[in-house]
Amino acid sequence: MEAASKHDASAQGSQFSKGLLQSQELHQYILETSVYPREPEPLKEIRAASDSHPWSCMVSAPDGGQLMALLLKLINAKKTIEIGVFTGYSLLLTALTIPEDGKVTAIDTDRDAYNIGLPIVRKAGVDHKIEFIESPALPVLDKMTEDPKNEGSFDFAFVDADKDNYINYHERLLKLVRVGGLILYDNTLWGGTVAYPDSLVPDTYEFPKIYTSKVKAFNKFLAADPRIQMSQVPVGDGVTVCRRL
Repeated sequence: MEAASKHDASAQGSQFSKGLLQSQELHQYILETSVYPREPEPLKEIRAASDSHPWSCMVSAPDGGQLMALLLKLINAKKTIEIGVFTGYSLLLTALTIPEDGKVTAIDTDRDAYNIGLPIVRKAGVDHKIEFIESPALPVLDKMTEDPKNEGSFDFAFVDADKDNYINYHERLLKLVRVGGLILYDNTLWGGTVAYPDSLVPDTYEFPKIYTSKVKAFNKFLAADPRIQMSQVPVGDGVTVCRRL
């Protein structure tokens, strides 16, 4: 437990960059009071294991993960899909949350990153719930939508992948997720840069300027989409929750 606590403290710096609250102190208060004490130990381990990766900033924010776990339980999700896995934080969270006979279809091009978290997934005893597909997501989704048995068969989807394709993913997921099911999109506030005039958008390591316009366009697209009910939540780097109507 002591090692996990030390990691929580060291992780605060990296997580602050994702937090969009008015102060680091307030974000730290939420993490220490409500998030870290309830975060399962395997998720703490996967955060720690991801620290040495050069793209460790891509790990899902634990406060966003807490919201995700709550939503999975609220809709009794059993069959889910995840686009963008990285080291597997959100994937492990989902596998821990859904029932013993639940299933997660996980799609990512980078198996090496997933292999960092895989021993922890196995140790947690939930690897039997996961089907990992090493591939770009669009070809896999297109193949899935061709099978009528997949239509409306998923309860939940989580997308944390290339922002260029968020709209493309959305169109396909609306065919795969059932009416009343949820689709969550990560990074929809992109470090807060979506609120900046284009001329003032900074170009940072964690939030490349090139994607700010992509995220802004996607946010406008969702806001005008009559096929969903939605809420954009300022946890982590912004999570947009869409309920299929």
